[in-house]
Amino acid sequence: QVQLVESGGGLVQAGGSLRLSCAASESIFSINFMGWFRQAPGKQRELVATSTRGGSTVYANSVQGRFNISRDNAKNTVSLQMNSLKPEDTATYFCYANRLAIDYWGKGTLVTVSS
Repeated sequence: QVQLVESGGGLVQAGGSLRLSCAASESIFSINFMGWFRQAPGKQRELVATSTRGGSTVYANSVQGRFNISRDNAKNTVSLQMNSLKPEDTATYFCYANRLAIDYWGKGTLVTVSS
């Protein structure tokens, strides 16, 4: 079972930047899909960005050009660099991994963007 632990959330002003990190309990080299989802209060969880083992990435339209996902296989981490943050980016951000058709989730880290 893969355990995922997020860090890096916090309070930031609109236009600022944050970097989220997700540490996996084991090697991510064999994990095809890893990524980030978010859930704002009263809303459904939504995809933010995903990264495959081969380096393909997918971004939500709302974050395209502002966020960047990266994987570090040596450190077993996946990170999300968030720039030009907007109040509507306020949410709990969850790290996600899918290995052999099984989904794994972290407990989440809160990002609050003030206007």
